[in-house]
Amino acid sequence: MEMPQFFKVFKKSSRASGWIAVVISKRGVHIAQAKYVGTRPQISKCVFYPLPEVTASTLEKVRKDAQLEDARFTTLLSANEYQLMMVDAPNVPVDELKTAIRWKIKDSLSYHIDDATIDVLQIPVNKYGGDRPQSLYAVAASNETIRRRIELFEKAKIELSVIDIPEMAQRNVAALFEMEGRGLAMLAFGDEGGLLTITCDGELFLARRLEITLGQLQDADENLRQQYLDRVELEVQRSLDYFDRQFHHIPVNRILLSAPESLGLDKMLTTNLGLPVEMLDLAQGMDIFAVPELTDSEFVSYALPVLGAALRHEKKAL
Repeated sequence: MEMPQFFKVFKKSSRASGWIAVVISKRGVHIAQAKYVGTRPQISKCVFYPLPEVTASTLEKVRKDAQLEDARFTTLLSANEYQLMMVDAPNVPVDELKTAIRWKIKDSLSYHIDDATIDVLQIPVNKYGGDRPQSLYAVAASNETIRRRIELFEKAKIELSVIDIPEMAQRNVAALFEMEGRGLAMLAFGDEGGLLTITCDGELFLARRLEITLGQLQDADENLRQQYLDRVELEVQRSLDYFDRQFHHIPVNRILLSAPESLGLDKMLTTNLGLPVEMLDLAQGMDIFAVPELTDSEFVSYALPVLGAALRHEKKAL
């Protein structure tokens, strides 16, 4: 799948040092750096700077403290800053696709379509022999959101090449753990709730958000915690059933889970879903020797989005 063009800022920068992702959350700033050596990525940095508020000056201080080299910089929008919508692909020439999509989604936006930045992500159904009509994901963010993000980073003296979304970041991680021709469900929990993606051969087929945060899954009240766990199970089962109906030609053979191991979520889901649920072990898909914290499941839960953003991998043009 081609990376979304929508978030490209078109700044020229060095490819040799890979990507540096700088991601802002409610708790502070995560930074990760990755580069590919052959097909296997190496993670040279993954750090977290706790901040009560992220401003241009605090972000610039983080940049200096992290001693960030000249590289291609990327960031992620937060879940409330964009919309990801699955729509039927319009029967139009490729060069008219985005215009047609704008008309399809205009009534779903809380702002005028002329104030929106739009991109599309193809779902390559026909490649896998399915008889389902062609669909795609439309991604929309307000121009003002994009402008504010670029301005914040420019003031911090960070020149962005790309602004991405968490679904694609998680896809980047999942792609390193797939089995050829089989679907991989990946479920991750962090500050912004849960995110379930189903990928196959590096392509994103399904993305669903679960409005349950890592903090809620760790709630001290056992009854509340059980209610959240039951909701997770229900939402995952519904998503798997939907995927099976829509993409029955792609078997999903396991779920990869990113959450603190202490929750025991993997055992509960394995028992109740009838699918193997494996804890994410990053060392199986990438070199993490430079960042020993990436062996800690709780650290990884919060760092996964920034790590996925840094794993952005673009094929060289012919």
